[in-house]
Amino acid sequence: METQLLIDNQWRAAVNGGTFERRHPTTNELVTRAAAGGVADAANAAESAHVAFQSWRRSTPTERRAVLLKAADILEKKTPQFIEAMAAEVGASNLWAGFNVFLAANLFREAASLATQIQGETIPTDKPGALSMTVRQPVGVILSIVPWNGPVVLAARAIAYPIVCGNTVVFRASESSPRTHSLVAEALVEAGLPPGVLNLMTNSPQEAPEVIDALIAHKAIRRINFTGSTRVGRIIAVKAAQHLKRCLLELGGKSPLVILADADIDEAVKSAVFGSFLYQGQICMSTERIVVDASIADQFVAKFAARAKELPAGDPMKNGGCVIGPMVSKASGPRLNALIDDALSKGAKLACGGYADGATMPATIVDYVTPGMKIHDEETFGPITTIVRVKGDAAAIAAANDTAYGLSSAVFGRDVTRALNVALHIDTGSCHINGSTVQNEAQAPYGGTKDSGYGRFDGRAVIDEFTELKWITIEPASQQYPV
Repeated sequence: METQLLIDNQWRAAVNGGTFERRHPTTNELVTRAAAGGVADAANAAESAHVAFQSWRRSTPTERRAVLLKAADILEKKTPQFIEAMAAEVGASNLWAGFNVFLAANLFREAASLATQIQGETIPTDKPGALSMTVRQPVGVILSIVPWNGPVVLAARAIAYPIVCGNTVVFRASESSPRTHSLVAEALVEAGLPPGVLNLMTNSPQEAPEVIDALIAHKAIRRINFTGSTRVGRIIAVKAAQHLKRCLLELGGKSPLVILADADIDEAVKSAVFGSFLYQGQICMSTERIVVDASIADQFVAKFAARAKELPAGDPMKNGGCVIGPMVSKASGPRLNALIDDALSKGAKLACGGYADGATMPATIVDYVTPGMKIHDEETFGPITTIVRVKGDAAAIAAANDTAYGLSSAVFGRDVTRALNVALHIDTGSCHINGSTVQNEAQAPYGGTKDSGYGRFDGRAVIDEFTELKWITIEPASQQYPV
């Protein structure tokens, strides 16, 4: 597969003709050759988007809605292409790829519904005969940067929300999923999005810092939304602050699943399996810490481990029905193995699974994890989760909050009032009672606290992220001033 840059609705090579390769993490087979855009291409993309903004900002709600609704339909028709691309580029199963397309199409439709919800308000004023009000206006060119792990839905939200608010977008695709991200851009072009409203940039991993620096610094770029690691998010926030540009950051997580003493253990096991091992645990919301009351811990861990051992593993390119595929990089294996070694040396035990072989790793559960072990605090981002045993609800809340992150969480308990009390005291952007940490609906605000970032995608909250609030007054032509 080969991909190019998209500028002014034209697919083109990089100015210098450069390309880079994405290879399969286990076979090293070439899966995508992509245009390696540089600083000159980044400037062209930003300037194209700036020109397009002058007309797109005046587009009507009906125009914006029509494009997004049509794009949703086209996206769904491309599902087989997404499944093929995601299996090859990022080791995604048919389930995860299809789920991505389903969520993205729903998001496009939800974004379309916001076209008439971008509203201001009237404000009481002490000036006789005057009208005081606010309006929300488009910001300008938005720089959107997303990762490879949920490539369709994360791209959809980074593009659709700015566009429906009247902005234009420079979309910097992930080096690990250039073909997948190109398919999203294709859907929007086919849906009739005018030239320059969406420009797609790809670059080699080596050139990423200078390309992103150039985009952040470009005078046409007014805001940045970034989904990715906390480490890179901090860098982007600092660089954006130097140019006084606002960011929306959705970063890493260590999402806790709290299982209270009165929980339905079988249902909690279902949630734990889904949250921990869907897409090899490479989701920002993945269940990475399971906080379970000691009175039921043995029973829960036994059932959880039994289910985890049954999960089919393999290469989605050969077996699309497998659940545990390869991780995105061979480098993931040694990193996770070091975390296991550290935990076992400090008293943890393996309930199932074990060590990784490069990008390949079985579903793994590390029990008896305590503070002081590296795996207790570090984001694993692989098919591995941890068990923390506690006594009582207060200890469970403390264990859930004992992390720098604050993205998603879940609580299981039959007494809903009790579970709600626990949920209210967990410091995360979302919490799901008797559900999974892995949840997303386009109509509900999504984002984190603490080191998981700031700002909110989805729901009406996203309007604030991609519009400017302006105060306007209409006053009598003739007035008296004190001086």
